[in-house]
Amino acid sequence: MTTDVAPLDRVRAIALLLPEAEEREVDGRPVFVVDDMPFAQAIDDETVCVRTADAEEQADALESDPDTYEPADDLGPDPWIGLTLSGEPDWTLIEDRIAHSWELVAPERLLEAGGR
Repeated sequence: MTTDVAPLDRVRAIALLLPEAEEREVDGRPVFVVDDMPFAQAIDDETVCVRTADAEEQADALESDPDTYEPADDLGPDPWIGLTLSGEPDWTLIEDRIAHSWELVAPERLLEAGGR
């Protein structure tokens, strides 16, 4: 018997494995934070948004794979990208992107302690 895990539940499991990560609900959507800083946000059941280091990284991702990435410019002043969870997503890529986003906002003490 196979057990299908909903994409959002899989995102939740990935995000909450990171040191001191917490889930909060904002406008009815799950937002994952570390030290009160968001690093991943579920927009709907088929999209999770993560931070990028800068606008260049955001643009490179969007250009490199438009079937996987989508713009997420309405999440604040920092650059974010959306990752599509529909179909057969690359979960290794999604895990890496969530972890990278966490690293961008995690406090120095967590990074110095070995981070993830």
